[in-house]
Amino acid sequence: MSAQYQRFLRVLEKWPAEKSKVGSGERTAEPAVRMSEAKIISGTAVAKSIREELQNEVAAMGKTSANFVPGLRIVQVGGREDSNVYIRMKIKAATEIGIEAVHVRLPRSITEVELLDKINELNDDPRVHGIIVQMPLDCDTAIDSHRITDAVSPEKDVDGLHTVNEGRLAIGDQAGFLPCTPWGCLELIRRTGVEIAGARAVVLGRSKIVGTPAAELLKWANATVTVCHSKTRNIDEITRSADILVVGIGVPEMVKGSWIKPGAVVIDCGINVKPDPTKSSGTRLVGDVAYEEAKLVAGYITPVPGGVGPMTVAMLMKNTVRSAARALERHVSTQWTLQPLPIQPLRPVPSDIVIARAQKPKDIAWLAKEIGLEAREVSLYGSKKAKISLSVLERLADKEAGNYVVVAGMTPTPLGEGKTTTLMGLVQALGAHKLRNTMAALRQPSQGPTFGIKGGAAGGGYAQVIPMEEFNLHLTGDIHAVSAANNLLAAQLDTRIFHENTQKDQALYERLVPRVKGVRKFSAIQLRRLQKLGITKTDPDSLSAEEYGSFARLDIDTETIMWERVVDINDRYLRSITVGQSATEKGFSRETRFSISVASEIMAVLALSRCLEDMKQRLADMVVAFDKAGRPVTADDLGVTGALAVLLKDALEPNLMQSLEGTPVLVHAGPFANIAHGCNSIIADEIGLKLVGKDGFVCTEAGFGSDIGMEKFCNIKCRTSGRKPNAMVLVATVRAIKMHGGGAPVTPGSPLNKQYTEENLELVQKGLPNLLQHISNGRAFGMPVVVSLNAHSADTAAEHELIKKAALEAGAYAAVVSTHWSDGGAGAVELAEAVIKACEEGNNFRLLYDLDLPLVDKMTKIATTMYGAGKVVLTPAAEEKVKRLTEAGFGNLPICMSKVSGSLTGDAKIKGAPKNFTLDVEDVYVSAGAGFVVAMCGEVTKMPGLPTRPAIYDIDLNTQTGEIEGLF
Repeated sequence: MSAQYQRFLRVLEKWPAEKSKVGSGERTAEPAVRMSEAKIISGTAVAKSIREELQNEVAAMGKTSANFVPGLRIVQVGGREDSNVYIRMKIKAATEIGIEAVHVRLPRSITEVELLDKINELNDDPRVHGIIVQMPLDCDTAIDSHRITDAVSPEKDVDGLHTVNEGRLAIGDQAGFLPCTPWGCLELIRRTGVEIAGARAVVLGRSKIVGTPAAELLKWANATVTVCHSKTRNIDEITRSADILVVGIGVPEMVKGSWIKPGAVVIDCGINVKPDPTKSSGTRLVGDVAYEEAKLVAGYITPVPGGVGPMTVAMLMKNTVRSAARALERHVSTQWTLQPLPIQPLRPVPSDIVIARAQKPKDIAWLAKEIGLEAREVSLYGSKKAKISLSVLERLADKEAGNYVVVAGMTPTPLGEGKTTTLMGLVQALGAHKLRNTMAALRQPSQGPTFGIKGGAAGGGYAQVIPMEEFNLHLTGDIHAVSAANNLLAAQLDTRIFHENTQKDQALYERLVPRVKGVRKFSAIQLRRLQKLGITKTDPDSLSAEEYGSFARLDIDTETIMWERVVDINDRYLRSITVGQSATEKGFSRETRFSISVASEIMAVLALSRCLEDMKQRLADMVVAFDKAGRPVTADDLGVTGALAVLLKDALEPNLMQSLEGTPVLVHAGPFANIAHGCNSIIADEIGLKLVGKDGFVCTEAGFGSDIGMEKFCNIKCRTSGRKPNAMVLVATVRAIKMHGGGAPVTPGSPLNKQYTEENLELVQKGLPNLLQHISNGRAFGMPVVVSLNAHSADTAAEHELIKKAALEAGAYAAVVSTHWSDGGAGAVELAEAVIKACEEGNNFRLLYDLDLPLVDKMTKIATTMYGAGKVVLTPAAEEKVKRLTEAGFGNLPICMSKVSGSLTGDAKIKGAPKNFTLDVEDVYVSAGAGFVVAMCGEVTKMPGLPTRPAIYDIDLNTQTGEIEGLF
């Protein structure tokens, strides 16, 4: 770079605002001008006024959102001094306004791929609202500058150079970002007061940065525009016809006074260095217009410097603030841009899979954008499902949460009463018909029921999650991740027992803490074990024989092992097995069993974790057994915590899907309600509550009847999350009420008795106590209870009216009949309206018991209040375990009652709503990671079996179309 050019840059950077004044007709360094001279348009002064306006706008943003700051990133490759000057000018202006401007310096050696990666990183950063890439690129490698400018997101392209923004300007759409120099020129013209509409404008130069966009802006301001360039003949004749002349041709003082129409507005975009021996620097700055001649002819003229140059920076700042304002508007906006999918219900109602296949889902990336998710927060799994990053909770931390609604049921028949179907009908009604921001939050279904007898869990009819095949099968692999983590822990547990049984202390210690290249050191998890043992030493060679023996031996009592292997299918032959029968295990075998994957404590941990750190700690705390001294042995003791967290890292992110009517659905975690707490994840609900905003709704479900799932939703899940649900929807059917009134057994696969297909008010009357118990359950937590009668074709109006009347008399907030299965969201509008009103009543939620109550007292409180029991009786073995758990420090945990789902009692054969019965607790164990103590009531298996004719007979793959057939 020449010394002459360096001096030019220093002059440019230090050019003061006082050098020129708008419309004053004078310049400080010039002698007084004649009255006939052109009025000077000072870009310096106009730019200053624009910066002041922007400063006020940014201050107002801070009042709207305290932590919000507009962000600008200036990317520079290499270190050209001319670029540094321009960057310093931009940062100075940004800082003055209140924009956080960061100079991103990249080395000359950077490759095109690396530069594109950096730009994409900035595109995905929500703190960045404007990105400019300083040109020219000062690099050693060949980089396509056009590809680089087009890599900047059009939504952050504050230079206005992206092809999309250029194209929008070409068609007159000025909602994008306008190129800064031409936009600054237009602003200067407007400040003269000269009317642009109808004026004849001539633009000298057709560059992408100045000439072409300046011509477009003038054209859409209704001027008649001519563009001249190096091939244009008789330029001087054309320019003499111009009312407005914009010059950006790159030739010093090319435009003479004789080229200018008297009284014209002249905008000089050129800046050139010209030798001048009269100056101390030896040079002076000139434009493309011969200023001294032109000012005697023009009506208005911009000086050089101090004309267009300062406006370029000012308009860059204006674009940045505009981008930030749009981002802030999206952040504080309470209404989604959701476009529902229309449905046309058929009669008779087709099968679930036919209905699902007939509806084309939205692209999941589009749905994510509709509900306010940033692209960086969404990991696509194809085009119909995605994972949502936990970072969305950080971005929306200061956003007010929406209404929280739990959908529960009465004691169901073996066929189920449509709880998920009702939830889906409700969210479709709220979202697609009442136009409220609404999110469904569901558990991921296990493959056990899908291939067994119950079928899928996507809802049904015209109220379901789509695509149902993906929902009901692998989804994004979360359950497989849980299975892998669970079985890794089981493998480590048995392996550790084997190695302790076959090695002496010193050999065991040396293998646990081996020398690697002559150096022995503890891993982080081993240091935690030392701390737990009270050993403060960190040098493996400094431990005494007693200390390394304590460290190396967990001394597990195999009779107390609580950890089981899992698989996500129904397999009755795994209910009791023997492991370690190979000769290589040297006779160290033991009896154990498999559970279904969703019964794993890890699934409960996944559902109850609030963040990655919380999940990791919960995994560490999981108790797998007790040692021979009665002390709990944890996953952390086995050294497996970090490995489990790695397997589950992605599984902690909720899955995004959609309803049949295009409303969002979060699917995450799937603990069974009869053997675990039966609710979807806290994280999914938290993300949903933040996304819907304070006037929106998150509707989640709790497994089986309110006595099981809803009770645990409140006492375990809400206790952990701190959330207070606003209302409870209680799903009931005439069929279930009749069964509890003494109706014939309801058996899957068998035709219904005519008692269920004909009106029978007597049976309904006798079965009402079961429904009323569930209404009482919801009210016990202080929630308004909205009863939703899931209508079936055999129901009669008289039966519906009898049930509604009894529900209201029992204290239900509302009781409505819903036809969402056959009509979609339209059939649940009355239910949606009742839920909206119930949520407006104020939140009086309360928990059922205090944690400081003894374990047995907590069990009794649940049984007497939720089930109608008279007392709880523990077996001697259960009593002994309660004592052990209390002594081990687990007595202050909540209770997870594990009992049959088909009865309020512990006996599935007993229907109705018996009172004052005895509830037997046969076993007790701790899920320390999940954070509750499980009380096993009656015969509850953790591994279901396949029926004589499972659903697998009907499930098939069409090899011609690739479609799955037979799911329901």
